[in-house]
Amino acid sequence: MLLKAGEQAPVFSLPDADMETVNLADYKGKHVVLFFYPKAGTPCCTLEATDFSDHEADFGRQNCVLFGVSRDDCLRHAEFRDKEGIGVELLSDEEGMVCRQYGVWQPKDLDGHKKYGIVRSTFVIDKDGVIRHALYNVNYRGHALEVLRLVKEMNS
Repeated sequence: MLLKAGEQAPVFSLPDADMETVNLADYKGKHVVLFFYPKAGTPCCTLEATDFSDHEADFGRQNCVLFGVSRDDCLRHAEFRDKEGIGVELLSDEEGMVCRQYGVWQPKDLDGHKKYGIVRSTFVIDKDGVIRHALYNVNYRGHALEVLRLVKEMNS
């Protein structure tokens, strides 16, 4: 089931790359951007994560925190972060529970076979925990700046 703007964002707790638990509920009072990506270290995911990372200070000035989410384990996230110099916190959803809650775990047709995977998606959540933008099937090119623009509009 796909989430829509105006719905309450599903709350969750996931470990980050350093195995510290991140609770979405702890970020009430701040805007939150959650970007879901298929796999750490692949070219498109690397470009998306580094792009968000490059603009992290701009998001911070908008009272906004960024989290990248994939089904990679914490160790893979730590390697990805350290190798690529990513500042954004990367969260591990190994069981895929949060991916399902946010509707990003979807079937893909590969050579006539249905295979499930993460659809690159981003959610902009406001200070009250309400989804303001639910963006599915996003193109990573220029995406971080587009999301930054949406966050700035929420503050104006």
